Amino acid sequence: MPDVPAIPRATDLVARVSENFSLSGRLSHALPGFELRPSQDKMAEAVAEVLSDGGVLLAEAGTGTGKTLAYLVPAILSRTRVLISTGTKNLQEQIYYKDLPQLRDALGVSFSATYMKGRGNYLCQHRFETFKTQKPQNPTDATNLKVLKIWAQETQNGDRAELEELSEHIDFWEEISATNENCLGTECPSYDNCFITRMRQRAAESDLIIVNHHLLCADAAVRQDAYGEVIPACSFVIIDEAHQLEDVATQYFGIHISNYRFEKLLRDSEQFINSETTIESNEAEELRSDLLKIDEHSRDFFSKISIENANQNPGDERTRVTATILQNVIDEGNNLAGSLTKFEGTVALLKHPSEDLLSLGRRAKETRDQLRFLLQADDPSYVYYLEIRRRGVFLKAAPIDVSSIVKELLLDRMRGTVLTSATLSIEGSFEHIRRRLGIQDSKQLSLPSEFNYAEQTMLYLPRAMPEPKLENFSTAAGQEVVQLIRSTKGRAFVLFTSYATLRQVQKIVERELDYPVFVQGSAPRSVLLRQFRNTPCAILLGTSSFWQGVDVIGEALSCVIIDKLPFTSPSDPITAARIELIKSLGGNPFSEYQVPLAILTLLQGLGRLIRHKSDRGVLAILDPRLRTKGYGHRFMNALPPAPVTSDFAEVERFINA
Repeated sequence: MPDVPAIPRATDLVARVSENFSLSGRLSHALPGFELRPSQDKMAEAVAEVLSDGGVLLAEAGTGTGKTLAYLVPAILSRTRVLISTGTKNLQEQIYYKDLPQLRDALGVSFSATYMKGRGNYLCQHRFETFKTQKPQNPTDATNLKVLKIWAQETQNGDRAELEELSEHIDFWEEISATNENCLGTECPSYDNCFITRMRQRAAESDLIIVNHHLLCADAAVRQDAYGEVIPACSFVIIDEAHQLEDVATQYFGIHISNYRFEKLLRDSEQFINSETTIESNEAEELRSDLLKIDEHSRDFFSKISIENANQNPGDERTRVTATILQNVIDEGNNLAGSLTKFEGTVALLKHPSEDLLSLGRRAKETRDQLRFLLQADDPSYVYYLEIRRRGVFLKAAPIDVSSIVKELLLDRMRGTVLTSATLSIEGSFEHIRRRLGIQDSKQLSLPSEFNYAEQTMLYLPRAMPEPKLENFSTAAGQEVVQLIRSTKGRAFVLFTSYATLRQVQKIVERELDYPVFVQGSAPRSVLLRQFRNTPCAILLGTSSFWQGVDVIGEALSCVIIDKLPFTSPSDPITAARIELIKSLGGNPFSEYQVPLAILTLLQGLGRLIRHKSDRGVLAILDPRLRTKGYGHRFMNALPPAPVTSDFAEVERFINA
């Protein structure tokens, strides 16, 4: 990191931050459209205090607060290295490519920043050298390989995103990317010129390091592995969209094996054995014999466990693994573990093994150990489950409670931590997020939205709807959606909690309306959003991925409709395990976990509508439980303070006003 002055005292940094946010400050003169926002100034001062004195700040900043600038300005002025983690790559890119350049000019302060992505986004030069000597599998691969050879000679960063002229999916990218599994670390012949090495060196010399939650958790999960860590040590971290952190941590601090993982191990092994010059022919023959056994036993294992799951849980794609299923596949599992041990032993006995082959031996050992852990399924702190996705079979273990993990591997390593989002508190309390993330002592700040929801929005609740569990709910929801969209003349997001309801409502909407309809799954999310923004009177039907991290400003979006309260299914393996844990501790899982989580998700979905002070529109929730269930008042109390109606005529008058 460059030589910089010591961290300013809190009073000094707070004063400098506040001065910049004032009407006479540098930001008001340099940033187009800058507005004085008391909430933004208050949050910026609170962030400045953490960056000076340390501690944990929970900052709920309502939509329109301008929280990104509220943490970037004190981070820049603190003159210390700050790690910033975002919930999405889109926000990551906005900060790095838009916000930071503007602030560099506006603040008149020199600072450096590095944008870090996960390893899989970068070319591994060592693996590419081996791969490009092979014959391409098809004409498309041959064309892509030609482009990659030229690009590899020119690129400074090795970032896959630079290859805009190629398809998003290059069939062989996994074979040449810089994944943690394949990394040889300092033993790699290309280590000094490695794009990951260069990125880490840039980050180590930077004032600001911009990552996303996936990289943040993936990096924390492998910090004990000298080959895995890419984010340099930092004393301060700002976690934006912090409401997503528990889900991401659950994913990355878990354990899994899959048929894809074994196929990749086999491909990599075959590739390096074919290109290896340091092993004798009889050694190569024995290695190939071991790989044939791994291939045979992995096929047997994943086929058997899929059949057993289908027999016990027909039609379910994600189910808890029962003792019966594991008992019925134990022989196939032991055979697979044994074949991995045999391969590891063969590698260990090679007379002159290369680092690539030694790395394959380590991978075989790690995979075997994880397979045995999953087959035993006896750690009470994990939930064990199976996922079937098309031809993919995934056996997984996820931590039931990540609070102690997040505390130990993320929060306790930092001198100061800021966690912020538009949705952190429930009914004025931060207890839910504190409990889920293991936060004990913290400062808490709740800042209201800068938007006037009473004038900018109207909340529509149907007069009568069937319960969501009834068969006629989807038909009734479809009719409500049609009426609302007629009132708003399209310009609507319809957000669903399940694909099944989406598909049924889609049929009704396409039959009854002539407006353009875009449906999740028909194209990448970014393409759908671009088409929606550019198409007058359009309708977008989406599920979970459209509930957050999506911005459509202006008249293109005038209505957000939500079909049901977004409770996670109690049959979901992780949700079920968390419900059981809370019950075992004497708590009420519905009140303490399921309702708070659903409220936060609902607020994220509704937050898609109003993104600017000039935006106006209708929020609609079709779930009758808001009015018929005792817990409905908790949701109603959390909603924006907008006038409520059940009359389509009022909706039309509001939209046309």
